[in-house]
Amino acid sequence: MIAIGGAIGVGLFMGAGANIAKAGPSIILMYALAGVVIFFIMRALGELLLYRPVSGSFAEYAREFLGPFFGFATGWTYWLMWVVTGMAELTAAAIYIHFWFPQIPQWVSALVFLVVLFGVNLISVKIFGEVEFWFSMIKVTAIIGMIVIGLGVLTLGFSDAGETAGAANLWAHDGIFPNGIGSSLMTLQGVMFAYLAVELVGVTAGESENPEKTLPKAINTLPWRIIVFYVGALSVILAVVKWTEFSAGNSPFVHAFEKMGIPLAAGIVNFVVLTAALSSCNSGMYSTGRMLRDLAANSEAPTVFGRLNSRRTPALGITVSAALMGIGVVLNYVVPEKAFGYVTSVATAAGIWTWMMILASHIRYRRAVEAGRLPASSFPAPGGALFSWVAVAFLALVTCLIAYDKDARVCLYVAAVWAVGLAGGWQFLKRRNPAITERTGREYVPAAD
Repeated sequence: MIAIGGAIGVGLFMGAGANIAKAGPSIILMYALAGVVIFFIMRALGELLLYRPVSGSFAEYAREFLGPFFGFATGWTYWLMWVVTGMAELTAAAIYIHFWFPQIPQWVSALVFLVVLFGVNLISVKIFGEVEFWFSMIKVTAIIGMIVIGLGVLTLGFSDAGETAGAANLWAHDGIFPNGIGSSLMTLQGVMFAYLAVELVGVTAGESENPEKTLPKAINTLPWRIIVFYVGALSVILAVVKWTEFSAGNSPFVHAFEKMGIPLAAGIVNFVVLTAALSSCNSGMYSTGRMLRDLAANSEAPTVFGRLNSRRTPALGITVSAALMGIGVVLNYVVPEKAFGYVTSVATAAGIWTWMMILASHIRYRRAVEAGRLPASSFPAPGGALFSWVAVAFLALVTCLIAYDKDARVCLYVAAVWAVGLAGGWQFLKRRNPAITERTGREYVPAAD
């Protein structure tokens, strides 16, 4: 359920509105194309996970196959990704609250949600798992329900949207690419943000009771989740309501049900997208605490972050991460209309680095297996390293598109500052502990939470 929840977040429920406005119906193709690449990435990760399941897996594999610095950089960058993603989710949740209570300031709602989720994550990993299970169940049930209702509108013609709904809406209003292929490709940055968190199953691998059974199942069902929750849901929504009626800053799902005029439906959908945002932020707090613990265990962060509280959770790491997510509350106070766009672009850049490290580690691992230096995984990726190279090329294209977009390229400036900080931090660590440059990650076996 964590894997399913990771595939459904505000990138779909909120970000899709801006992407539809830019790309029209072709946004469906963009989500499908990116989904194929995400599956390549997840199968590469799956092969590594079944070769050696560990907590904090991305940093561990980068440390083993690419070198200690890359483990250090990947661990800290993945931590940054989730801190910034948490800001995005809090922003989206606050926007959803405006649907019912427009008088409440955006920053107040964001602060309340931050405090509540912080408390949930401090209690225990079991409570986190229970909360995330029900969050995911609500999202899955609701999307399936929305698809069924949308199909009913298309086939039976009921609701206020029944007269104008039809499959022709997917091409009748200036075609599938109404703003050109270039505009469609420019949405890939936002589309990739929607897929952030699918790799969360890698962070949970070290705490899974039976990774040999559960991880392949979670990864192999990813294509079906993408087909149903992204391609299927967007196809139905855009067939029911023509694409020209959607805009940035509004959930296309809420707008579609408002257009249908079904009593209470829009409010129910708004509740669902609110739980989606809180679910992702909940996952972010879980991840950040584990990543800081992994970094501390490898002497790449203060050792205090490696300690567990009496409930066996990395409390200090979660606390520091939640405090930094509070920057999102400040952004919602200072620039509420731009907060979501700023933080999603930074999160996407950090996510691209993480995925690149997974792919590079997988390519190195396959070389080692072919040379007979390491045992083969019980869950080999189809196509071997070839599909990993294809995914690397695709991520490089997305990075170039981000650089071309004047609104999104701010994240590359942040990335440059972050890279300088990482380089400085690594030099400091080397001076304090020269032996750190010789570590490979295989020397470290994380303690069970």
